[in-house]
Amino acid sequence: MYDMIIIGAGPAGLSASIYAARKQLKILLISVDMGGQINNTLEIENYLGYQFIEGPELIDKFNTQIDKYSIEQIVGSKVTQIKIISGVFEIITDDSNRYHSKVVIFATGKKPKKLNIPGETKFTGRGVSYCAICDGPIFSKKRVAVVGGGNSALEAVLDLLKIAEHIDMISLTQFTGDQVLINKLKKAKNLDIYLEHRAQKIEGTVFVNSLTIEDLKNKKTKNLDVSGIFVEIGMVPNSEPLKKLIKLNDYGEVPINCACETELVGLFSAGDVTDVPEKQIVVAAGEGAKAALQAHRFLQRITK
Repeated sequence: MYDMIIIGAGPAGLSASIYAARKQLKILLISVDMGGQINNTLEIENYLGYQFIEGPELIDKFNTQIDKYSIEQIVGSKVTQIKIISGVFEIITDDSNRYHSKVVIFATGKKPKKLNIPGETKFTGRGVSYCAICDGPIFSKKRVAVVGGGNSALEAVLDLLKIAEHIDMISLTQFTGDQVLINKLKKAKNLDIYLEHRAQKIEGTVFVNSLTIEDLKNKKTKNLDVSGIFVEIGMVPNSEPLKKLIKLNDYGEVPINCACETELVGLFSAGDVTDVPEKQIVVAAGEGAKAALQAHRFLQRITK
């Protein structure tokens, strides 16, 4: 029996772990990986204390701090189900192991959205990627496409400009990202931008060799001869294990109050998986700390 199980090891989950450990609670941290979305972020310029730091480097610093505490960790397992049995949370993982705790902090973050177009599934890992930082170097001096118009797409293009021979950027709408990023794109010479266009079909043999796009105004199509396609159209919450326990919002996010409490007593949540509006590293870390402190206060009440 654990005092607290923390699910997810991004900035929210890791921050919660540190704060809970300092309260000398018996903690279990369960996560698919260490770092979450930060592993896919190359340049971070807005995290307090660092004018510039790379995502993996920031996670290393988090881990160094985590290792100073006695936090039991299970990394590489995915939580598939959460139950309540006789007032105790039962956490079931994809390897059929079961763990029990008095309270839970759910901090699983988000995962990339998919285009859901012909060829996407077939060529995932064979030219279709959801992480420009991870897979960008594979396409050195090749022509690639980036699909999306928000910050993640803009950042992916800026990263790939240093690597790829040419980039085609396709967005359903006008750009929705930060103006500072848009301004940087204006200087690029090896970039074609297709606003108000839709990715329609991915084709290839063993690997990707073309992407068909459609102009939303005149319905004309165009084939782009690309070797790689980076899908950067946003994220969806990793909230599946909670669907039978609580009511999620229309976006699949976990509704919480200002104390990081869900509608279910003893279940707390933090980070990008919640309905907190700003999805930022510093916000997630702060919410994780707050969730741990509130969960500790809850434990004090129920054990009196």
